Amino acid sequence: MGQGHASAATKTVTPPFSPMLLLGVALRPVRPQLLQPVFDHMLAIIRRRHPDILERMADYADKPVCIDPTDLPFVILLDPNPEDPRLTVRREIDPAEVAATIHGPLEMLIALAEGKVDGDALFFSRRLVIEGDTEVVVALRNAIDGAGIDLIEDISLQLGPLGRPFRGLAGAAIGLIGRMRDDFEMLRTSLIAPAVKDVNAQSARISALEGEVKQLRKAARRGGAA
Repeated sequence: MGQGHASAATKTVTPPFSPMLLLGVALRPVRPQLLQPVFDHMLAIIRRRHPDILERMADYADKPVCIDPTDLPFVILLDPNPEDPRLTVRREIDPAEVAATIHGPLEMLIALAEGKVDGDALFFSRRLVIEGDTEVVVALRNAIDGAGIDLIEDISLQLGPLGRPFRGLAGAAIGLIGRMRDDFEMLRTSLIAPAVKDVNAQSARISALEGEVKQLRKAARRGGAA
């Protein structure tokens, strides 16, 4: 597939104020090609540990899916062909290149892949958004549902003696991110929510004033016509 073009189909979902959003800002200068080996390795692990996932996608081998982590400055193009699967990191895509796109925060996308959340609930609540062929997305979700994906465990099992230290570091990092998420939520509640409340109050006052002006104009017209 050729290089995609800028498209309104990417980053259409507002990312949450979170540590991942800061990570996305830090990664913005990084070229996607530098991240490609990470995803090549992840795909190799999935093929070894969970080959049935790709086998279940055989009927959709020619329907690539774009996975759009809205809090990161790149997208991931999944080619589910069991014979030659690919995970390609791109800055952006053209919607015409893919059958469907899944937009959502990275944390939610990982939780969905690991079966830790209810996909239907995420889609209905619009925390994840689908564009394109929903049948392909449903097939992908069904393929990974119950597969027992655990990214940390899957990676650690490939590291041999380094697996245990990796699990420890990964657990500490997840704990740190969780605490940071709580701190971000506190900041959002303390700083951003009052500002939004003030804006909404000002909008309500403006609407009330506009209503009063309309009433005065109507009264003035009636008075002039008398």
